[in-house]
Amino acid sequence: MNVVAKIDSAGHGLSPERLDRIRGWMQALVDQKKLAGLISVVSRRGQMALMHTCGKADLARDKPMRPDTIFRIYSMTKPLTSVAIMMLYEEGRFQLDDPITRFLPAFKNMRVYVSGSRGKYESEPAQRDITFRDLLSHTSGLTYGFMEASPVDAMYRDAGVDFQTSKASLREVVELAASLPLIAQPGTEWNYSIATDVLGYLVEVISGQPFETFLHERVIAPLGMTDTSFQVPADKVERFAANYGPDEGGGIKQIEDPQKSRFLTKRLCSGGGGLLSTAADYMRFCQMMLNKGTLDGKRLLGRKTVELMTSNHLAGDMADMGQPRFSESTYAGIGFGLGFSVTLDPAKAQILGTPGEYAWGGAASTAFWIDPAEDMYVILLTQLMPSSTYPIRRELRVLSYQAIVD
Repeated sequence: MNVVAKIDSAGHGLSPERLDRIRGWMQALVDQKKLAGLISVVSRRGQMALMHTCGKADLARDKPMRPDTIFRIYSMTKPLTSVAIMMLYEEGRFQLDDPITRFLPAFKNMRVYVSGSRGKYESEPAQRDITFRDLLSHTSGLTYGFMEASPVDAMYRDAGVDFQTSKASLREVVELAASLPLIAQPGTEWNYSIATDVLGYLVEVISGQPFETFLHERVIAPLGMTDTSFQVPADKVERFAANYGPDEGGGIKQIEDPQKSRFLTKRLCSGGGGLLSTAADYMRFCQMMLNKGTLDGKRLLGRKTVELMTSNHLAGDMADMGQPRFSESTYAGIGFGLGFSVTLDPAKAQILGTPGEYAWGGAASTAFWIDPAEDMYVILLTQLMPSSTYPIRRELRVLSYQAIVD
């Protein structure tokens, strides 16, 4: 069963016939058993040009994908956490170049990995403290245990530095990470990392509220994101999608049953990847950002703050900063702001897009991007891990931009 929102195309400058290519692409992914189901949203000039659902949210229970299906958005949590910390920045609580040791003394006297194995390694003193901007731009020298690219990643795994699965407190996991060496000198390399989880804890320390309370009261509730939370309530479990992974035969297999999921119970609230959400809710977040910080008369951020967040804060693009590729995408021509990737040069990135467009995605193949020049945003929601399995984000990017006809 497919659900298609038929909306008048006048005013948004997108060809209905060309947008139909997105529906065909979605159906092919489901028919080929690459995805169980998915939702695509395209909005331009404040008008929803397309919201299409396709396939199943739960194959085992034969539940169709619906507009209100609840998804694990994983790292699409990061932009909301970044907004939360920047709200505190706007209150004058800190400056971007302040060392985080002002609030988190555990990060004093950090050391940087140089060589060796996780059992015996050489390190050197960090040349300076990690700053707020380092965390927001992923240039802090922190890493992720799942990256499996460095002995430091292995140290994270050995020590249990995992904000998704840990049963410890936010403070305990952050301080555990601070006891391990950095992967690079602060400010010198772009490395995807637990930085946004540390920012979530900084929100807690600076505001004096639990991170999840601040995020709900100051970001989620004002935006009317009624289905966005760190836990699926009992009365919404029926709307929760199953999670899948590729199987050996080229199809997919369930890797998490939505009715037995860890997301059904209270756990560590991860600012880097813990939220669940719906298409309708994330549309409200995207529209707020596109409106430069305001939605329905409620202002979360000032215009200049949004402009700063969505500017490139790297010395060049991510490829220049040591990350030529991430997930299924090349990062030549792509910079990074304060919580978002930022397109610098579509030709260099070899993809349709606009300089100044900003974006991010999640581990279960979800994605969004916001294009201020085109007054447009696009959202892709599905549940397939890892996100590098198929280049569906790049494919939807082409299919969305080719539909612009004005």
